[in-house]
Amino acid sequence: MGLKVLLVGSGGREHALAWKIAQSPLLEALYIAPGNPLMAQLGRLVNIAAGDTLGLKIFAREQGIDLTVVGPEAPLVAGIVDAFRASGLKIFGPTKAAARLEGSKRFAKDLMRKHLIPTAGYSKALSHDQARDILRGMPPPVVIKADGLAEGKGAFVCRTPEDVEEALRILYVEKRFGVAGEICVIEEFMAGEEASLLVLTDGRTLLPLPAAQDHKPLLDGDQGPNTGGMGCYAPAPVLTAELTTRVMKDIVVPTVHAMNSEGCPFQGLLYVGLMITGRNARVVEFNCRFGDPETEPLMLLLKSDLLPVLQAIAGEGLGEEASPLEWHAGAAVGVVLASAGYPGKYEKGHPLRGLNSLPEGVVAFGAGVGGTPENPVTAGGRVLCLTARADSLQKARDKVYLAAQGVSFEGAQYRRDIGHRALDRI
Repeated sequence: MGLKVLLVGSGGREHALAWKIAQSPLLEALYIAPGNPLMAQLGRLVNIAAGDTLGLKIFAREQGIDLTVVGPEAPLVAGIVDAFRASGLKIFGPTKAAARLEGSKRFAKDLMRKHLIPTAGYSKALSHDQARDILRGMPPPVVIKADGLAEGKGAFVCRTPEDVEEALRILYVEKRFGVAGEICVIEEFMAGEEASLLVLTDGRTLLPLPAAQDHKPLLDGDQGPNTGGMGCYAPAPVLTAELTTRVMKDIVVPTVHAMNSEGCPFQGLLYVGLMITGRNARVVEFNCRFGDPETEPLMLLLKSDLLPVLQAIAGEGLGEEASPLEWHAGAAVGVVLASAGYPGKYEKGHPLRGLNSLPEGVVAFGAGVGGTPENPVTAGGRVLCLTARADSLQKARDKVYLAAQGVSFEGAQYRRDIGHRALDRI
């Protein structure tokens, strides 16, 4: 008998995880809650919201689920892992205490300061007035971040006094992020190039994934407002082998040790967002789960079976002699197709066209998709992540952009320069 797996979530990250898990010879059945229509061919969709911990727990118990894998951050920060473990159910992801690495910018920054992990200098503001007092002594450029979860949209790079006013207005006047934005972290601006290093860990053994580079700004040339991510590629050459070794030694290992020493061991996927300047790297942020859109290209690159790794981390651990993950040669690229108006207000319900005639080797991961498997429609800001792997970054990118010409929905927008930083190095 194989494993019965419950995957929690409905976006592009979860679609990519489902795509990879479904290939495992260890799998007996895959359930996806709630999933999206494009995921129906990979497993059985279950109409339970990702935030319904009790409903998910009851389902897992009734169906004899062997392993639950949590995609989005909100259930992790809310404590789904603790609830499942208390019921004797195996689940992949960090506990509520460990998920504070993402759920509270204050917690993460204080942890890094205490344990001498390289990051930007910062101050904490507990109110609007305190934020203004701090900013009087920190002229732009500065970075202002909502303390809590903000769906990737709570960080403001403020280069002018007007930018500062706009960030404070969003946080404290509009209260766009609610209680998540009532406290903010104000950081020194870090110049450089961003990259992400994702690491699977049981709190002792570390299995790093290839470096990836997300593209947050909406428009080509890294212009426009920040988004949840408009595309990604891996591996990212800015994180060289030498620098990766140093990041593991100076950042990842100390962070895992720090979490152990604080009494909240981190078990799951540790996402380390980095700012790279020359031969040095500092932490921009931590996430407590697989990144989106990083997961899409990384899953296409992953040669190893992911399922036994997830199972080991949720169970007895990886063991000190765990084999490194195997990866396909070449590169993978993911390009996000977004709704008109995103990251602001956008319409839903527009039919998706062209998904049945994708070029060979291109996968359309559904990020914000509703409707039915036969008639999918737009249901989010980021709608699709078209992803391909090839023996070079240029070839992978060409594949994706060729596919993008044949996929459409009303108002679709996407960047046409994903991977430009790596290609500029060639």
